[in-house]
Amino acid sequence: MKLGFICPNISGHLNPMTALARALQARNHEVVFLYSSSACGLPSVPGPAEDRVKEMVRDVSTLEGDDVLNRALRVILGQTETILKSLPAMVRANRVDALILDTVQRYAELGAMKLDIPYIHVSPALHFDYSGYTPPIYRSWPHETTLQAMERNREMIAQLTEMIGRVSGPVRAYVEHAGLKVNWADLSSTISKRAWISQTPAAFDFESSHWPSQFHHTGPFHDGKGRDKLDFPWERLTGGPMVYASMGTIVNGRTDVFRTILAALAKHRDLQLVLSIGNQIDPEQIGPVPSNAIIVRQAPQLELLKKASVCITHAGLNTVLESLTQGVPQVAIPVGFDQPGVAARIAYRRTGVVTSLDKLTVSHLSTLITEVLTNPTFRDNARKLQKAIAEANGLSVAADRIEQALGVRKHAGMKDADA
Repeated sequence: MKLGFICPNISGHLNPMTALARALQARNHEVVFLYSSSACGLPSVPGPAEDRVKEMVRDVSTLEGDDVLNRALRVILGQTETILKSLPAMVRANRVDALILDTVQRYAELGAMKLDIPYIHVSPALHFDYSGYTPPIYRSWPHETTLQAMERNREMIAQLTEMIGRVSGPVRAYVEHAGLKVNWADLSSTISKRAWISQTPAAFDFESSHWPSQFHHTGPFHDGKGRDKLDFPWERLTGGPMVYASMGTIVNGRTDVFRTILAALAKHRDLQLVLSIGNQIDPEQIGPVPSNAIIVRQAPQLELLKKASVCITHAGLNTVLESLTQGVPQVAIPVGFDQPGVAARIAYRRTGVVTSLDKLTVSHLSTLITEVLTNPTFRDNARKLQKAIAEANGLSVAADRIEQALGVRKHAGMKDADA
């Protein structure tokens, strides 16, 4: 089959989705990334929709919490509007048989419904629980099964539904013109009935048995390929305990956060810090750099995590899963998007500690670093997840589920029990 992928043109989504595409390509499927000028070396077709994501990255880099979510929803739904208008021609021109859609690109599936072609949903970011049984991913609430907790969760879902409704006018107009039936009160109504695949391993998620039958936890979509080769001063690493820190690639424009990280590590002269700051600010804006710190715009994250003792992170799902793949505990500072939900799972599984921007001080962060380094519980739990992730074989299982959902004959060597 020829599979068309649609996801935001951001590394946090492209990296896992292109890894999944390569796994399917290895099974003799053709793949193409639509609305993407670059897909880590895979076939791609540029389109006007990708420009909106660049605009969002500029706008939200210094925001947090609901401000990030509000701005992102407007951009994503505007991008979906552009996709819906051009998708028929895009699908025909590229002879696409089925679509693999990032759940973040909300309502892009309406185009597949109109074209009457199969579509699968994939969640490279943390999947959303539409039932309200577990907390919404935009909140760091603990998982509780009381009636009060579930009522609180569902109230947040109702607020999100209303928020999306306020900015989805053009998408609703498309639905009416196309003659489609959509239950706008149910955010899950257009999720693929064939398969919905999350790269979050079950061992890291909240415990729950309520997921729909087409939903599958798999495991991280990592294959170590497709990423830009980056220059890094490896010779400056001392070989001693190292802390890797990154606030991701989107909401990473807070110089105060980077300054706090640097100052906290200056209190730990026995540790070396590698700090990746992204492209939103200049290193000079951060100020003096302690002698035990290395600052880079972009870092070879997978390779550095193999050497790290702790990862200070914004709790982006990819960074956390990459840390857990190496058995590295985390200090999480969630900012927005799904990061509070990821942080809540770090706290739930005790693979690290969690704080918030409003509590972030040099002294507090220094204390958290010491706690993670000296309490073996966090390292032990991270290593348990490391083992679970290795056993999950996420990419292979995800490719299996996609083939099964699309009615593709099992690839050679696949066991019947895996189908």
